[in-house]
Amino acid sequence: MTTRPRLTPAMADVRRAVRDALAAALPGAKQSARRDPSCGLPGGWVISDDAPLVLVALSGGPDSLALAVALGFEQGKCGVRAGAVIVDHGLQEGSAEIAERAAEQARTAGLNPVVVRRVVVAATGAGLESDARTARYAAFAEVAGETGAVAVLVGHTLDDQAETVLLGLARGSGARSLGGMRVVTLHESEQSALAGVTVVRPLLGLRRTLVAQSVTDQGMTAWHDPHNSDPAFGRVRVRSRVLPVLEAEVGPGVAEALARTATQLTDDADYLDALATDVLGSALTSAGTLSTEMLSSLHPAIRVRCLRLWLTLEFHLSHISAVHLAAVDELVTDWHGQEGVDLPRGTVTRDGGALRVEARVNDTSFADS
Repeated sequence: MTTRPRLTPAMADVRRAVRDALAAALPGAKQSARRDPSCGLPGGWVISDDAPLVLVALSGGPDSLALAVALGFEQGKCGVRAGAVIVDHGLQEGSAEIAERAAEQARTAGLNPVVVRRVVVAATGAGLESDARTARYAAFAEVAGETGAVAVLVGHTLDDQAETVLLGLARGSGARSLGGMRVVTLHESEQSALAGVTVVRPLLGLRRTLVAQSVTDQGMTAWHDPHNSDPAFGRVRVRSRVLPVLEAEVGPGVAEALARTATQLTDDADYLDALATDVLGSALTSAGTLSTEMLSSLHPAIRVRCLRLWLTLEFHLSHISAVHLAAVDELVTDWHGQEGVDLPRGTVTRDGGALRVEARVNDTSFADS
């Protein structure tokens, strides 16, 4: 008989975070949870065959391993079936063995199905981090579609959220980017690599050290990705150099404060985006152009959001840079006959009182980042 480790505060915090996040992401799932002390499963919870399937994105690192083990324990109570998707990027020697080890840890934790997917990381010029993420998330969506999973759980922590905010500040990003990540995100856009998939980040309110402690408390050994300590990556430099300096010079609690800032900015951005969506419906003409007269009277916070939304829809892009947005905005606010603005996959021009787009067919001169 397998002896389960005694519950520790770190293990309890991770498990509670998983329960809370799944309750928010799948509010109806828990209703199908049923207890039968004789079933032999953790907590005596019976998992029905038609319970929704959720997948943990498992690398074998401390964060994702803690998440996988907690989900394996809590799945019955949450009314879900737990599986895992392991992506082998093929970027390091022995990556196949690392992936298989993670898969075995997932099976031991009670996850089923467990899918290992090898991907090819295509170089787009956006950098290795970005390219690997694109390949990884495309694999998540593919496996979710194959298995019928309704959600993919990823192991981002509060520290990851703080790093995201600092990187956004350094890049001069707007409120949407500084808002960071959400606990629950439904990717509705057809241009998203995860179109139709709900991404859940249960650990977003927990510090990385606590999450790693939960793994240690269970006597498990996590894999440590050498890329996570390579200063060639900007996120690693923020993690290993910038945040420690801020904590030392400003005082403890900087990471938590940055995460709170992200939450507040996300709420603000959601409200402004909703207003912009309403305005866009009125500013669009029957010909598909955008009325500059209506846009010019708007507050910049709404006007720029309208333009971003319009361009995203017209060009099927997942991202529009701040530089491109500013140039298009000048066609509205500072029009003096200038030429159009080149954007990924097309050009925006002004014709009298309207903005119009001219798409380029099969254009590869820009990378969609």
